[in-house]
Parts: sequence; C-alpha cells; structure tokens
Amino acid sequence: MTAGLSKLGVGIIGVSPTRGWAATAHMPALRALPNYEIRALSAHSAESARAAGEAFGVRKVFSDHEQLVTQPDIDVVAVTVKVPQHRELVSAALAAGKAVYCEWPLGRDLDDARAMAALADEQGVHTVVGLQARQAPAIEFVQQLLRDGYVGEVLSTTMIGLSIPGDVVVKPNAYMLDKTNGANLLTIAFGHSLDTLNYLLGEFADLWAVSDVRRPLISIEETGEQIVKTAADQIALIGKLTSGAIASVHIREAVAAGTGFLWEINGTDGTLRITADAALPEIFPLTVAGAQGRNEPADLALPAALVSTSGVRMPRSQQISRTGHALFRTSPMPSGATK
Repeated sequence: MTAGLSKLGVGIIGVSPTRGWAATAHMPALRALPNYEIRALSAHSAESARAAGEAFGVRKVFSDHEQLVTQPDIDVVAVTVKVPQHRELVSAALAAGKAVYCEWPLGRDLDDARAMAALADEQGVHTVVGLQARQAPAIEFVQQLLRDGYVGEVLSTTMIGLSIPGDVVVKPNAYMLDKTNGANLLTIAFGHSLDTLNYLLGEFADLWAVSDVRRPLISIEETGEQIVKTAADQIALIGKLTSGAIASVHIREAVAAGTGFLWEINGTDGTLRITADAALPEIFPLTVAGAQGRNEPADLALPAALVSTSGVRMPRSQQISRTGHALFRTSPMPSGATK
C-alpha cells in the first residue's frame, strides 16, 4: 500500500469495554492497520457505549446503531454482536451504503444469509464475513506447500476436532444451546473448520453427513441450572471433493475429552498434518508438520514472511488484521474516506 492513501473510517457495533470480540480482536487489529481509523462505537446502552468510548479513546459513541451507520465519516461497519442480531444490524449498515465486516456465522440460517447477500448486491457495497482462518499464517503456509507439490496429488484428507468438552457452559454462551439462534457446533467449530478445508482443497462434489444431540442436558456454570440442548453435538461427514480426493470430517463437543484438532492431508508424495488445541482454527494457533515419502511428519517452521510483525499477538487479531489488509487492497475508496 502507498503511504499517502486515504484512511477508511470504521464504526464498530457491539463493543464492551471489558470483553467480547470487538475489544479483544477487532480493536487491536484495526489499530495495527495504518489505513483504518476507528471513528465510532455503539453498544446496547448509553452507559456501556460511554464506557467503551472512554476505554478505547473513541469520541463518537451511540446506543442506537442507526445513528452510527448514518455517520458521514464512517465507511466500514463491523458487526460484532451475537448471531440473532446480525441480520438487523448488517441490513441497516448496508441500507446506509456502508461496507460491512460481519462476524461469522453471518445469520441464524440460510434465509438470513441470502437476504443480507441480496441487499449487499443491490447496494453494490463491499462485504466481508469473518471466516478469518483463511488468513492464518499456518493456512497460508500449507497453501504454499500444496501449490509447490509437497504432497504430490492429494488423495485424501481427514479432520477430527473437539469444540467445547464436558456438559457445562458459562451463562453468556447458554444461547448457543438453542439451534435456532444459529451459533452452535455446526455453524462455528464445524463451519470454520470445513471452510478452511474447502479453501485449501476445493469444494465437495458429493457428500453424506450425519448429526445428532448425544448429550441433551447441559448445566449453566454460574447457577447449576440444566438446559435442554437442541443444537447438535456430533457432526460427521464423508465425501468426494471436486479433485477426486476423499474427505472425512468429524467435529464434536460435550464429550469428556479428546483430540483438540487434527487435520491430515495425504498425497502421492507426502503428508501434511495441522494441529491445534481445539477445532477453532480461527482462534487457536495452528502447528504445521509434514513429511515426504514414508517418513513421520515433523514440525515445519513458518516462513518469516508469513509471521505477523504488526505487534498484534492474538491469533484472531492477526487474522482479522490480514483480512483488513485484503479489504483495503480490493476496495475502491468510498466517498466518505478522509486523508
């Protein structure tokens, strides 16, 4: 990027001064990018908005998202609230002609997602959904290795992962037990993991899948209350990719323990193995191991060029920061951008 380019003004909807993805990931990522400026924040109440503004040094704060999206100096709106509110807030920003970065999952269901996509197309604005595992340095490294023929022809791939172990969740995550809210094992852990697989290896030509709720009663940590879980805790699929490679994926939660995340890519000439502590490649650091021939995979060092030097240490922040770089490079400057 050229040093003299204009800055994009960002407004973030859903900011808490102490917790949440806006505070822990979006704020540090955006501050690490030279071509973005955080100009407005909104929260669920005036008190919370004021506290967030003071905590992050942002002057314009609102308790009404409509006020934020209509600000003339806001070019990009980041939506960082819980999934059930995405459609309302994203639609408001799109209707105001703003570019939008929305956390994944985009909506509660396919109807939500299609409605937002149609509005974005109608408005002709740029949009990004937070499938930021694609920008993880380890994933970019694996992409390079595959492109360079490290494993030869990919014959098969196997992925197994664990999201949240046990039968207890904290109260703020209780809404994730209800599948109609759209924030669950299928859309988050499985969705991010599968997107990464498809990003590197291609889409499915054919597949068969099964899901079930094997542990239907979950306790709330703070109160001990038991809640009926309707969102699946076991999801498995097997299929054939468009390349002809066979793929199998099994992501689970609510089990006592197990392998956090193990993804193996097997080819005619070698093997790649990607591991992490949980099936959340958009959050947890990834380790890459590889071997050619019949050798046992050993850890591979990421090239220095792929390691972030921005000073943003949280993996999710790094990935959002890389996504922001890509958005700036591909976006024509909106009329409200300033020097």
